[in-house]
Amino acid sequence: MRSALVIARRELAGYVSTPMGWIVAATILLLDGLLFYALALGPAAGPRLSAEVLSRFFWTTSGLVPIAAVTLSVRLLTEERQLDTLVLLSTAPVRDREIVLGKFLAALAFLALLTLLTVYMPLLVLVNGKISVGQVGVGYLGLLLLGGAVLAIGLFASCLTRHTLLAVALGAAITAGMFLLYPLGTVIDPPLGGVLRALSLHGEHFFGFQTGAMHLRDVVYYLSVIYFFLLVSTKVLEAKRWE
Repeated sequence: MRSALVIARRELAGYVSTPMGWIVAATILLLDGLLFYALALGPAAGPRLSAEVLSRFFWTTSGLVPIAAVTLSVRLLTEERQLDTLVLLSTAPVRDREIVLGKFLAALAFLALLTLLTVYMPLLVLVNGKISVGQVGVGYLGLLLLGGAVLAIGLFASCLTRHTLLAVALGAAITAGMFLLYPLGTVIDPPLGGVLRALSLHGEHFFGFQTGAMHLRDVVYYLSVIYFFLLVSTKVLEAKRWE
């Protein structure tokens, strides 16, 4: 675990000290602010209850957090391969699972910082209304769980190739495919439709967080997705060690 934390510290310093991480943060915050005004607070949004404004905020932000997560995660191992530093890291007294966990924790920490920087938007609701601390807390927990799941997917994609653009395309394709399972499941008859909705990254599993209602099944689902993709990422690294 100590080795994973050392790797996480190194990776997090890379996010903070290079322009890429801050460019992603600035872009996401700008788009989130514009969408929040247009869809929740602006004249076009019409009169809404505070709970509806918060629900709309978490809905729009849940579309931007996965984009940031894919962008932040795919460079984690592709960059190591491009710089030929992955071999050095693999030959060090560090286990593959510690490499994967350390890189995931660094990306998750930076994504959490980026996400929490948006907290001023729900606070703007206080100008003309009231907010529920519980709804805000549950909503942000949902965003972090969703973002962590997409980070794990992006990390898996970066394990498969040394080309950043290909890793981005693969991570985005897997994420988009898991998002689309929900609308696909709504038009397919049960029981298959129910299975597809249950496997979707968004929709059924995020709706509770969006409205301030946390269900254990949704937390377990996101943690399971994170565990699964971190596990397969570790297995890919182990396989590549023997190539």
